[in-house]
Amino acid sequence: MPGDGRFWRDVVDSLDTLSGVAGEGGALFGGSFDPVHVAHLIVAETAADALGCNVRFLPAREQPFKRAAHQATPEQRAEMLDLAVSGNGRLSVERVELGLPTPSYTVRTLRALGDREPGNRFTLLLGADAAADLAAWWEVEALPGLADIVVFARPGASVLPHPLIKRVIPVPMIDLSATNVRERVKQGISIRYLVPDPVREYIGTHGLYR
Repeated sequence: MPGDGRFWRDVVDSLDTLSGVAGEGGALFGGSFDPVHVAHLIVAETAADALGCNVRFLPAREQPFKRAAHQATPEQRAEMLDLAVSGNGRLSVERVELGLPTPSYTVRTLRALGDREPGNRFTLLLGADAAADLAAWWEVEALPGLADIVVFARPGASVLPHPLIKRVIPVPMIDLSATNVRERVKQGISIRYLVPDPVREYIGTHGLYR
């Protein structure tokens, strides 16, 4: 990333050529979502605008690079996502990984979706941190045949040049993580406005993150 904060342009296409990137399968936004919070939703909404497509949240059953175990079950995390996107026709929840073997390798997931939806081309949304680990992904060489990769980056984030990255989408800076939300719940501090109200109520009803 250049010293003036601009994104690299030698590998990543300019930001004014975003239209038409997403294939018929739409965009896939994977992650733990333990729990989903407003920053996740803002990224998805920004991507839907930038790419002109619907976005599917893709909760992982078990992320290969995650150091600690998920605290909510896969189905609980998917249910919280259902609550979070309710009423937004551009956002939905894709549960395909919940029925696949662990760990949840992206290539395996994309193949399962391709088998289920033949002819669809998918766009994979990655944060800058995840994109930096691309070289270590399982069967990364198969990715170009399965999906196009679009990276979302917050102001000041470095996006390392990589031949697989097709676009970079700038998204608002919001200093919020699922870890922050879980810690606040554990300490008995309010998470109102950090997660959608139905998600907050779900967390309380099911006694999560205590």
